[in-house]
Amino acid sequence: MADNFFGITDVGKQRQNNEDTFIAQQGSNNRYIIACVIDGVGGYSGGEIAAEIARETILQRVDKISGEVIPALVDTFHIANDKIWQEKQAVKEHGNMACVLTLAIVDIETNQFYYAHVGDTRLYLLRDGSLVKISHDQSFVGFLEDSGRLNEKEAMMHPKRNEIDKALGFKTVFSNSSDDVETGQSPFLPGDMLLLCSDGLTDVIDKAEITRILTDSASLKTIGHRLIDAANQGGGKDNITVVLVKNDKAQKQHLATKPAENTQAQKPEIAAVENTDKVSAHQPVKTNRIFPALLIIVVIALAAICIAQYIGYKDKETPEQKVAVSPVKKKRNPQEIKLQYAVDQNKGNLLLLSDTSFKSPVIISQAITINRDSLHIKAKGNITFQSDSGYSGPAFVLTSKTKKIILDSLFFQNFNIAISGFNQALTLKNVRFMNCKVPLQNMFDLANNKYISGSLATLLFTTDSLPKIK
Repeated sequence: MADNFFGITDVGKQRQNNEDTFIAQQGSNNRYIIACVIDGVGGYSGGEIAAEIARETILQRVDKISGEVIPALVDTFHIANDKIWQEKQAVKEHGNMACVLTLAIVDIETNQFYYAHVGDTRLYLLRDGSLVKISHDQSFVGFLEDSGRLNEKEAMMHPKRNEIDKALGFKTVFSNSSDDVETGQSPFLPGDMLLLCSDGLTDVIDKAEITRILTDSASLKTIGHRLIDAANQGGGKDNITVVLVKNDKAQKQHLATKPAENTQAQKPEIAAVENTDKVSAHQPVKTNRIFPALLIIVVIALAAICIAQYIGYKDKETPEQKVAVSPVKKKRNPQEIKLQYAVDQNKGNLLLLSDTSFKSPVIISQAITINRDSLHIKAKGNITFQSDSGYSGPAFVLTSKTKKIILDSLFFQNFNIAISGFNQALTLKNVRFMNCKVPLQNMFDLANNKYISGSLATLLFTTDSLPKIK
């Protein structure tokens, strides 16, 4: 891969200083590309310093990243937050500084990217000419837009557009849950492009215009400059920063295999020609043509007799014989296989299911088994699990091995049993059920032939018309 990443930042038309910064470089191990956009929170003293602290921390921590990527990214955000907080305490003038950022680590070898995000900078994925927003703005207006209550134009013009809920430096300690740091991973296929940008771009240019610029045949450098120019032509109200990464590996083209010619069928014809040449003039040649014709007639006659006997047999079948069909177990569809694999192979405790990877609805024909000690499954975007026709089992089964399972922002539809679990190991966050006869079945794994004592603690589930925002 060459010339497959580029970054640029611009002060804009209305600011005196640039509080944005970025990272666009290859790690020292030559396996990963580090892409990051950092925006010092506008209007706060020291935002430029906060952004630089975050940048230095990221370069120190992920330049030689190894092992599990997402936990390392979250840990990096925690360290950067601590450093910014310490600076705020040490320098009075910097008491209000903070920054928001989006960080992506692209694994060139495995065609994957991982990301961590806080605030309202953004991460987009361009694939096959379609631009998908991967990150979610951690703000009230961002929530309204993601939930469909505001369209893109309304969100861009909203007076509270730049009021954010999360940033590095807002509070002393970041929690380990996904409520503070949004994380995820996704395939990064040949031809894909990542766009990381500050709100100086997305506050003035809509998605359609960004897509048009990205899909224009040009180098990443040219595309980056065109995005900056477009933002400045739109008013340049804020600092503008853009980082681009492209998977420029050759896209695989699978050609249709030409069916092999049936050479055996041609051999008799060749032999017939050879034999014809050897036949003496007084021998009747028509004999060789009559025999194949007679053979064809006989075959047709036999086939007609067989068909007539089969039809007569079918007419004599009883209704019970006609409907008796041996049951065939359905094979799992590709999305089910992919989901079960993701559950089994996920290395950390957080599994993000993006609607760019799992197209809704995900049809379930066999239960997805969770046999983990602890796992947090969170949907990013709209993901619906729907029962396959004729399937009467649960969507998810939690085995007795599980101790702490969190299901977050999932939607279950048309199941007899949506979730089957053991020993109250389950926590639900913003989960919805529609047409599910038994949304949650909880069982207890108790010792056989032993005296059992104890009680069921009060189960606390609340119902809301809107998802909870923390």
